[in-house]
Parts: sequence; structure tokens; C-alpha cells
Amino acid sequence: MSKKVVGLTLILFASLLSNAQDQTVNKNKPASIALKASILNFKKTPLTEGLTVSTPAVGLQFFKGIAPKLDAVLNMDFSSLKYPYYVSSKQPKATTNSMYAAIDARVHIKLGTDDKAVLPYAILGVGIAKDASNYTGYAPMGLGVQFKAKQGSYLQLFATHNAEASKLTKMHQNYGVSYSFPLKLKEKKAIALPTTPVQADQDDDGVSNEIDACPERSGLLKYKGCPVPDEDGDGINDENDKCPNAEGTAQYRGCPIPDTDKDGIPDDQDKCPTLAGLTRYNGCAIPDTDKDGVHDEADLCPTIAGIAGNNGCEDLQPKLNTIAAALKFEIGQVNITAKSLLGLDSLVQIMTQYPMTSIVITGHTDNTGTRKINDRLSLLRAKKVQTYLVKKGLAENRTSLIGMADTQPITSNATKKGRAQNRRADLTIRY
Repeated sequence: MSKKVVGLTLILFASLLSNAQDQTVNKNKPASIALKASILNFKKTPLTEGLTVSTPAVGLQFFKGIAPKLDAVLNMDFSSLKYPYYVSSKQPKATTNSMYAAIDARVHIKLGTDDKAVLPYAILGVGIAKDASNYTGYAPMGLGVQFKAKQGSYLQLFATHNAEASKLTKMHQNYGVSYSFPLKLKEKKAIALPTTPVQADQDDDGVSNEIDACPERSGLLKYKGCPVPDEDGDGINDENDKCPNAEGTAQYRGCPIPDTDKDGIPDDQDKCPTLAGLTRYNGCAIPDTDKDGVHDEADLCPTIAGIAGNNGCEDLQPKLNTIAAALKFEIGQVNITAKSLLGLDSLVQIMTQYPMTSIVITGHTDNTGTRKINDRLSLLRAKKVQTYLVKKGLAENRTSLIGMADTQPITSNATKKGRAQNRRADLTIRY
């Protein structure tokens, strides 16, 4: 019986393929191959002790349309199971799993053409199966649904009842799903481009001489066949130039080198790019070595902190105050003590060291005597100090005199000690 089933299967499938060659290709399903997964569910029998024999299977399918509503299908299933799972006169019940393979030829009778999104169909066929040692025949019949996918692919859901076609066959069901792919994708039709007469293009830039404003230089159509312009002539064409109207460099995408601190020195040459400076100091400000707020070019003492009034040199007033503290006079006198002379000698040295300075000498009295007498006396005391300094080498034009009488006491004139402190001469530096 198995040999007859094998022969019938081959004859049916050959007939289907032969008929397929006579149909219109455009209306029939193209040759396709599908991957398949299913469940084999063998019918219960008394000998199976009430058990249902079910096992998963994998397989392949080959499709070929033989008419718009009729497909020829070659179906294959592969599984591992104990078959036969029953006892018969010719075959004992299997105790171990073995390879089970089935192949059948079938037709899908569709209720429409393949351009439908969802398409039901009926299944009829005949096939053979082989376990470890036997061939069995079966006849699949059932129903399925086809879902249209992309590029000629389809999803198939189906169920078949595989009827007995040989003595050892037990009828069973096959529930499965498969996804098919065409063996050859649809070819896209070539779009015929209109032919145009060949026009001369002297510079081979794709712009014919007829409309090329620069026929001897390769360019672009949007510039009428001329090269991309470079308005500022910096070698960077305007399409890539961020500053097309100002000459720049490639490093700055066609823009000039920036000058962040606006001191006229470009940043790539400016050692202090965020602080305005001078070219002679590489873009930095004039240094102030001694950090006294007077820059070195105006600082006569650039390494010693000083004051702006003394051109960056030290403040001389504290020294003059110390010297002046010894310039005290007896009542009604203008003579200078020997102790005071030592201080005036150091004052001459200071004034010599700083030739851009001068001093104001101010004479004072206590409140003894009349204002007229004290005015004259205070001026004579200042004159006495001046005379000594000039004698020691200080130019007279670097001094000036003031007599304040008793109008600026530094302490109370109510005591003898206080009056002695007020009989004095003050020294004030002028830068």
C-alpha cells in the first residue's frame, strides 16, 4: 500500500507543476518557500490507554500558483516521537523516540486571489510518512487562512485532518503556521529617461557652453557654470565662509582672527587675549612688578612698592614727620639744636635721592606774645631750617616757607610742656 501512496504523491505533484507552466505568471502566486511550525496530534485509540499523543514538528513548504485561485504545495514535516505508539499484528508498540518525517503534495483551493489581505482556502492532498522502520500513507484535508505580507510574502494559519491511507497509519491532525518568501522578488521596472541632444561642455562641469558663464572653468549650475565665488578673496569660497565679506583664515572658517579684548592684537598673537594690552608687551598690559598700582613705565622704583604721588617710590612723608619731630625751639628763639641737625642732614640725602620732590617748611609758635610778634617769629623759624638745608646742598627753589604763628597748635598751650611741643617746624613733602 505504501508504494502506491508514494507513486500517487509524485504523480499528483508532477501534474500540478506541469499545469502551473501553462498559467499566466502575473496572476498566479510565484514560486515561494515557507518555514513551518506545527503540532501533530494523533487520535486516541483504546490501546493508548486514554492518552492523546501530541508532539511539536517543524517543516518546509514549497508553493507554486497554478491558477489565480489554486496553489500547488509540497509540504514536509519533521518530528521526534514514539511511532507507532500502539500494538498491532505486524508492529510492536515503540518504546523510544525516533525521527518521524512526512511529505505530501496538496492543493490550496482559495476563495479569492492573492491580492486579498485575508484569504480563506481549503486543503486536499496525499502523502507518505516514515518512522524508524515503516512507511505509512495519509491523506491531508483541512482549512486555512492566508494573510498578505510585504514583498510577495504570506502568513499561513491552517489545520488538517490526516486520514488513514495505509494499514499502519493512524489518523491525526496537524495544526500549524508558516511564513512564505518568494524565491525571486519582483523586478522594478526601469524608468526610461527622455533623451536629450548632446550639448557641448568645454570645461566638463555638467553645464553646457550655451548657458555656462565660465565655459573654460569648471563650476556649478547654480552659479551659471562658474566656481563658487570668494567675495573677500581669502581663498575660502563663500559657501564655506562664515564671514564672506571679511578676509579671514581657514582656522576660523573664513572669519578674521578674533581680538577678544579689542586691543588691536589678534588672539593668536595676544598672550593676554581677554585683557587689553600693548603690542610691545605681546598684548598684555604694562607690568607692575612691585604691585603698587603704578605700572613699571611710570614707576621710578619698579621693584619697591610705593605711591603714585612719588612715581611709584616709597611714601616719604613718614620719614619727614620723624625728622620734623626733633625741630623744637626755645621761647622766642630760632636756633636749631645739634640733635635736630642730624635729622636735617638725612633730609638732604632723601631729597637728593628723589630730585622730583620739594618740601614745604612751616614754622609754629606757642600762644605767648602778640600775634604780630608770633607771625614774624614762626616765619624766621621756617627760614632757619631752609638756610641749613640750602647750606647742605639742597636747592633753595625746592623749598617753600610758611609762618603759622600759634594758629595750628598740636597740643594745649595751657601747660609748659604743651607750649614746648607747639614751638616747632613741620616738613611736608610735595611730589
